[in-house]
Amino acid sequence: MIQSREDLRAYLKADQAMYKKPNRLFIKWLTRSDEYYIRAFMVALRHYEYWLNKKRNILQQIPYLFWWWSYRRLKLKSNIYIYPNVVGPGFYPVHAGFMRLGKYVKIGRNCSILPMVVIGKNHPGPCHIEIGDNCLINIGATIIGPITIGNNVTIGAGSVVTKDVPDNAVVAGVPAKVIKIKEA
Repeated sequence: MIQSREDLRAYLKADQAMYKKPNRLFIKWLTRSDEYYIRAFMVALRHYEYWLNKKRNILQQIPYLFWWWSYRRLKLKSNIYIYPNVVGPGFYPVHAGFMRLGKYVKIGRNCSILPMVVIGKNHPGPCHIEIGDNCLINIGATIIGPITIGNNVTIGAGSVVTKDVPDNAVVAGVPAKVIKIKEA
């Protein structure tokens, strides 16, 4: 959770490190590429999380409202719906496209998610879905909780994960099964 300006800088730096290319947002803005909307969304999300978690006085409502508005606008443009304080530093949505992460989800550091991923619960009421560090969730995967996914996990395209996944595993299929355990 982002509590201070140092945390905000660290989260933004970790998010930026996940991209292979340098940050040239102005050029991407001119061409209106998908990468522009993804990067701008992640920046707006991090700033919104900072101002949401910060105790604000009346004058600090202005930047809070600006980042809230930017977050809402870019959420609609990129079609990425991520609730604040859900993803850890270094989160990388690979492409713009439908992605929904509710407030009952917690994702660790340096995770990548491709589009059309649905992470949800199988019943109304409280639910907890936890995804570890350094995970890759491929296109079209569905994760139905309550569930815990370990660190260094790769989830195959189109998989339906309904059971806990151990660390260093590769899972695929409907329902998803452990295909192999990666060497640590």
